[in-house]
Amino acid sequence: MIVNTVAVSHNLDPFISLLMRDGTLVLVGAPEHPHPSPSIFSLLMGRRSLAGSGIGGIPETQEMLDYCDEKDIVSDIELIPIQKINEAYDRMIKGDVKYRFVINMKTLKS
Repeated sequence: MIVNTVAVSHNLDPFISLLMRDGTLVLVGAPEHPHPSPSIFSLLMGRRSLAGSGIGGIPETQEMLDYCDEKDIVSDIELIPIQKINEAYDRMIKGDVKYRFVINMKTLKS
């Protein structure tokens, strides 16, 4: 399974090709413009699926975080203090972001 959180229109075929047989690409990002249609052949031949899911509320989010903690599932992020939010935004506009930004909430008091 691949959970795709990207919220801009993009080609899904490279991600579908990474799936194993019977794998599923789940889209949770909601782009302003539709994604280009993926190659049906790639879906059929690999018995792969394309699915979507709305983002859940706080209880579902906590359940997911607990599950990730239990299974040692991690993601690559760039932790930033709130004081660098404008710099992070500028970097996002420039396309200079490798991972998702996560704001360190402890820096709100600083």
